[in-house]
Amino acid sequence: MKQNIILFLIALFVAFQLKAESPYPVRGLCIAAPGPDLVDEFVDFIDNELAPAGTNLLILRVDWAYEYKSRPELAGNNPLSENDVKKLVKVCNENNIRLIPQINLFGHQSWHSTLGKLLEVYPEFDETPDIELPAPGTYEWPNEDGLYCKSYCPRHPDVHDVVFDVVDEIVEAFETDAFHAGLDEVFYLGHEQCPRCYGRDKAELFAGEVTKIRNHLAKTNTELWMWGDRLIDGKTTGIGLWEGSYNNTHRAIDMIPKDVVICDWHYERPDPTAVLFAAKGLQVLTCPWRNGELAVQQEKMMRTFIDGATEEMKPRYRGMLQTVWGPAKSFMETYKGTGDPENPDRSAECFQELVKVWNE
Repeated sequence: MKQNIILFLIALFVAFQLKAESPYPVRGLCIAAPGPDLVDEFVDFIDNELAPAGTNLLILRVDWAYEYKSRPELAGNNPLSENDVKKLVKVCNENNIRLIPQINLFGHQSWHSTLGKLLEVYPEFDETPDIELPAPGTYEWPNEDGLYCKSYCPRHPDVHDVVFDVVDEIVEAFETDAFHAGLDEVFYLGHEQCPRCYGRDKAELFAGEVTKIRNHLAKTNTELWMWGDRLIDGKTTGIGLWEGSYNNTHRAIDMIPKDVVICDWHYERPDPTAVLFAAKGLQVLTCPWRNGELAVQQEKMMRTFIDGATEEMKPRYRGMLQTVWGPAKSFMETYKGTGDPENPDRSAECFQELVKVWNE
């Protein structure tokens, strides 16, 4: 009887270990950092929901929502304190979750009618100073100026002194070995309004900025993560303006360091571009958003890539990263089943479907 019990426990342990193993190393979530009033609730969510689901990476989009001491003028409204961040660091460490902060660099320095904090405080960094933001409530796409989001000028002599101060500070506060720089949807670069950038090769401008950020982070052995859309030829592939580049930045894929980690997002189709990045020697994650069926297809595709990969390619397929573009509160409520059933957070539903398959 005792022997049977021992054999049963051994079998149970083996079964648990097999279930716990994943075909890929990263099972992540990228979401806006919670506001100070939500930090404790978010800590509980990490402890009781994300960790048991098998999540082992959390990217928090902080941007200017932190009380920066190095550049206090760049702290936005209702920012996180250092104490708030340490609560998040602690719970992630306790649950073996890698925690990475994000600040959007280069592009995404405005949104519709609102300037981001960097260009609000330092308007001299604006790549397109003569393009005015529309009045509140009047933004439309497409528009005559081609305005989606403003960019900072990557060749301004002072921009990196400012930007790298906050990058270094947030990396230290998060006690992390990686930083996500955004770098997606950069439509304004090499613009005619910029005396420093106009006429220069846009792929070289983009690659130069990626490399500059990477080289700065490398001084402290910090890994650079970024979105991959500007490195895909949107015209040739048919992927389009948003998930690929129409302004010739895609050639930068052959110019950036190979240790940059690419977050390859596709929200309408399961486009297999992870192979492109892996074949170029880059590590890559596949990123869904709000379509659970599509996320399941993307997850299965990631498994297929790994199964069929050479030994050289296999380690470059890092796994899956769920993206969330709404507030943390609605995501948590839908995920826990406490939100409005008539208006659910679709990214939370998508994540639930993804969790099911990545734990199979």
